Amino acid sequence: MDATAFVQELDAFNAERLSPIVGAGQTTLLGGAPGDAKKMLQVALANEIAVSELAAVWMPSTPEVDVKIALARQAGDEAGHFQLVADRLVALGFGIAGFRSPGANPLFDYLRGLSTTVERVAAGLFTLESIAYAVNENFMAFCERRADVETVRIYREYIQPDEQRHQKLGRQLLTKYATEPALQQRARDVVGRVLEIATAARAQAAERMGTACFPGC
Repeated sequence: MDATAFVQELDAFNAERLSPIVGAGQTTLLGGAPGDAKKMLQVALANEIAVSELAAVWMPSTPEVDVKIALARQAGDEAGHFQLVADRLVALGFGIAGFRSPGANPLFDYLRGLSTTVERVAAGLFTLESIAYAVNENFMAFCERRADVETVRIYREYIQPDEQRHQKLGRQLLTKYATEPALQQRARDVVGRVLEIATAARAQAAERMGTACFPGC
């Protein structure tokens, strides 16, 4: 399949598989969206540093220079998001001095095991950032209902534009590198697996937290 057509097909597949995650957050909002914004932001804090670390781990062993630079930018952006969220938590009265990077996580354990460029781009820049953008929109709506204007501003002005740029870069790189049937199948498989693991993990977290509106990375 032509690479451009393939990425369009992958976009549609991604959107279809994202629907349960997005819908869960919207249902929570319609039901009154219980939850503590500080606890939700702590989830964001853990996610931001995990994605930053993942991109940094992938970078040295990724041979293509343009992908290497894309991963470096992603690592830097996610580290910046971590600092924005950390500052917001401090302003809300949460001390982050004792924060430690999250431990074992099925999704990130799977991601760290990906070894090819197409798999990494499909999983990270393309899929993770799509999930993040979608769930962040629900989280922003949650914050708006609680008149948390500053958290909404941080996401709207800084975090969400970065997530969109990462997604766009992921599409461009997949169009460039996913040019053969075998590579395209690897990308499909990875996208499906990432969404499968993320859906299950978020469902478990939503049950634990009492809401599905918490943000992504």
